[in-house]
Amino acid sequence: MSSLTRFRREARQWLETHVPAEDPPLDGKAARDFVLAWQKTQAEHGWAGIAWPKEVGGRGLTVLEQIVWFEEYARAGAPSPLNASFVGLNHAGPTLIANGTAEQKAFHLPRILSGDVLWCQGFSEPGAGSDLASIKTRARVEGDEIVINGHKIWSSFADVADWQELLVRTDPDPIVRASSALSWVICPMDAAGITVRPIRTMAGPFKYCEVFYESVRVPLSSVVGGLHNGWAVAMSTLNFERGTAALALLIALTLKVETLLAHCPKERYAMRMRLARLRAEGAAIRASTYRFVLDTDDAVPNAAGSMMRLGFSEFSQRVTAAAIDLYGIEAVEVVGTHAWGHDYLDAFSETIAGGTAEVQRNIIAERVLGLPKEPR
Repeated sequence: MSSLTRFRREARQWLETHVPAEDPPLDGKAARDFVLAWQKTQAEHGWAGIAWPKEVGGRGLTVLEQIVWFEEYARAGAPSPLNASFVGLNHAGPTLIANGTAEQKAFHLPRILSGDVLWCQGFSEPGAGSDLASIKTRARVEGDEIVINGHKIWSSFADVADWQELLVRTDPDPIVRASSALSWVICPMDAAGITVRPIRTMAGPFKYCEVFYESVRVPLSSVVGGLHNGWAVAMSTLNFERGTAALALLIALTLKVETLLAHCPKERYAMRMRLARLRAEGAAIRASTYRFVLDTDDAVPNAAGSMMRLGFSEFSQRVTAAAIDLYGIEAVEVVGTHAWGHDYLDAFSETIAGGTAEVQRNIIAERVLGLPKEPR
């Protein structure tokens, strides 16, 4: 038996025994308590940070073993990775591993893996969503502190998070390019001057938040990657999201397509053909993502991750729409907080979050295909 097969068997057996039987809460303190408890369970049994380096608390296993874990995780019907722990495990943690100081890694990474804290993201603003170069939230340096003033929006689970990966403008000169004017900051969410307002989505839960900063002081040592180097650090964060972070979600979605096919009556020929095309599309995206992950040697995925992100986001919308058409809008499979109706409405955000579909296409055109840049 190969080591990979042995690992798969161990993962499958552990997940079958430990996956929570109850549906996870979708927002609020109950969601926080649920995801932290589940993360603690994984950490206590050695299943947290499969591919994180051993020196930062992970298992130091290969990307292949990480993929196997994602496959078995999805097969077992484990809680969706797109929950309140997502940013810490898939954004902040990998970004700190790639760009953080020894002190930042030593303090934050073990707490993320052990399920002691949650993170949220503070990138988008009311006037700067995909165009991060236009952010206006400012931070001025005062001695050994930075003082933050501004406004962020669409910050998932900010109302229950302990820390935030925050992108701010630290050089106020409008002539200075964004690549030299921004800083990536570790911001404690309990700092004086922070106000959080949850936003209810059309899918129902209070998933996103507005965050306001009024003279918020954090230590200068909280800057990651150096002052005025936030653009490069933020791009590494987004490349993680556009590359490997959605892999577990993609695998779970391809398994759901199989369930839809199994439930589709044979006489509904057109629907079966539609689902068959989705099965083929999902297999192609999944194979491409595997190749992308396995071929990426650097600690930070490259711009090709935009292809994976774009493929997954549009695929998820097509799958959820097909499910609604298969079952009908009033079916028990559609109605409810953990049913297809919620997933269908929630999937509209997929082609916006992490950079819109249009932005992803521009990145693919310019940085992958080498086409001329569009007029600025």
